[in-house]
Amino acid sequence: MNEQGEERTAFEIAVVVPKRVGKEDERRDCVDVLLTEFRKAGLTVETVGGLSDDFIKVLGAPVQTLGRAAAELQIRKPTRIGMELRFQWDEVDAFVRQPDGSLFSWCERFHCYRHLLYGVVNKSDSAVTLRFDGKDIQWEAGECLLKKLETEGIVKDVFPLHDETKRKQLLRSWALNWRDLTTQPIDEIYAYFGTKIATYFAFLGMYTRWLLFPAALGLILHLVDFGSLWVLPVFFISIILWAVLFLQFWKRKNAALLTRWQVSYAVGADPGNKLLDMEWSPLKSPMDIIKKWGSDNKKLKEAFQRDEWLGHLLRFRNDAVIILSIICLQLPFELAYAHLYEITQPIILKYMLTAAYLLIIQYLTKTGGKFAVKLIKNESYESTEYKANSLIYKVFGLYFMQNYIGLFYNVLLHRDFSILRQILIQRLIVTQVLDNLIENSLPYLKYSYKKYRAVRSKQTGEKGSSTGKAKFNSRVEKEFLKLSYSASIGDEVEDGLFDEFLELALQFGMMMMFACAFPLAFAFAALHNVTEIRADALKLLATLKRPVPRAAATIGAWLNIFQFLIVMSICTNCALLVCLYDQERKWKIEPGLAAILVIEHLLLLMKFWLSRFVPEEPAWVRANRVKNAAHAQDMYSEQLLRSISGGDIGDPKAKKME
Repeated sequence: MNEQGEERTAFEIAVVVPKRVGKEDERRDCVDVLLTEFRKAGLTVETVGGLSDDFIKVLGAPVQTLGRAAAELQIRKPTRIGMELRFQWDEVDAFVRQPDGSLFSWCERFHCYRHLLYGVVNKSDSAVTLRFDGKDIQWEAGECLLKKLETEGIVKDVFPLHDETKRKQLLRSWALNWRDLTTQPIDEIYAYFGTKIATYFAFLGMYTRWLLFPAALGLILHLVDFGSLWVLPVFFISIILWAVLFLQFWKRKNAALLTRWQVSYAVGADPGNKLLDMEWSPLKSPMDIIKKWGSDNKKLKEAFQRDEWLGHLLRFRNDAVIILSIICLQLPFELAYAHLYEITQPIILKYMLTAAYLLIIQYLTKTGGKFAVKLIKNESYESTEYKANSLIYKVFGLYFMQNYIGLFYNVLLHRDFSILRQILIQRLIVTQVLDNLIENSLPYLKYSYKKYRAVRSKQTGEKGSSTGKAKFNSRVEKEFLKLSYSASIGDEVEDGLFDEFLELALQFGMMMMFACAFPLAFAFAALHNVTEIRADALKLLATLKRPVPRAAATIGAWLNIFQFLIVMSICTNCALLVCLYDQERKWKIEPGLAAILVIEHLLLLMKFWLSRFVPEEPAWVRANRVKNAAHAQDMYSEQLLRSISGGDIGDPKAKKME
């Protein structure tokens, strides 16, 4: 898209307001005033009527309007010399455009639109009285009109709209394209959904492709009886090396994608979810502390230290609460399930018990996740990125304990691979069936029910009018009735990708930690992920509202969780091999058992060695970054020398000698 292309009609954002019963004076009607103010801000808008609500569609804005909004937001963009600087509309030619030719990415454009929408304030010195259906609304001086109407319940929702042309193209080339099993149009996904969702699908596609190797090995082990106990240790070593190399090569791919998308990131750091806005906790922010104590360095140091350690204590308290709740509440539940599973005989009853157990787990963990959200509100974090990571660690800890305590209990109690393999098969089958039903069917059923209620309410209100059957004539109203792409524990700090990454992490943990007991699990996972790519794509494009774009340089805390699961899998698989070799339960250090202990230590060393041996970014990315840094330094040096020679900076004695 070129600069002129950004001025075309492309339904971007919708504002939902109730239908008005009576007509007010246009100069006082709050919806008419809102439309007028939007047009004054440079937005192209139009109104559309629906069955139960009216909609204000923001069709677009001139690129100059978006550029000035980006400058006010102080959005940082890469320049042609490789440096990332605050955007300035007067220097627009200095900034790098997107791969599709547009000036702003979808994430940047959305934030500009929100800034324009919520930037409508009462600029007069006194309050303005507005009306809506006979109700007076006081619009105070300096107050945001859109927030005021949201508080009054007049504005129901503000959400991004799908671009029908691009949506249909993605449906054909991505969601419904089953010929390319793991190949995806990642650049088109990035342009349409933003960095975070594109990064997730790039990770899912690469993960699925890499799964084909262990899936083939597991299938061979399942079909061919090699008759040797050393086959499993060889398989186990291969799987660990595969997992370590996968994560290292993902870092390289991630770096290459970010370079291609002109997204800046810090090598070796954990940028996580790099949002455009900063959000501080209820504790004092650094700027508040500096304003309070001024130039008193001693008081400043004491205040910063006190605030830092108070934040650490709050996080320690919240972590302790989560751990104690797992031990006191969830551990007895897990042990009770393991005992019931042991005494249940018919296989169909075991499947039913597993299904009930997984449903209860899902409910308990959602409750625990919402409780964790309330806990982290009192913690001190520099930005939303760190708050989101803290929530991810806490909720994954809940899921980790809930999903694996029962399995560990069965391993320690029975030490029988056949029983453990049976439990894993039931878990995988039931989990995949339940996840697909809940994740894909439930949003569509809720959407269909909302449509039915809206049509039914319209027909009941008309009471036999001859206008015919009520139906939806507006696409924007259909979009409004769809569910938002939000996390199951709430959307305060995370969107729907939280559940997607959580599902992948739990799948990865179950495969890796019990690889020696059930090698065929990798084949199940590969088959599931191939369908998951298309199901997730179809869900985003057809079933849910267009997600609010969020910027993310990497997969954030989930990368650390995958690394943790690799270390855990080394320990658990070695324990499984010990149980396999020590069938008489004498726990004697025989050559076979001693070899397993040696393998454990060697794998841990190899894991950390490979993490250092494989570079985190390709050579061409590193060379490009060094070239840009050198170019920027040369230009800065020239500018500094020109400034010195011009007399802005100089030595008076030197000038006198000249």
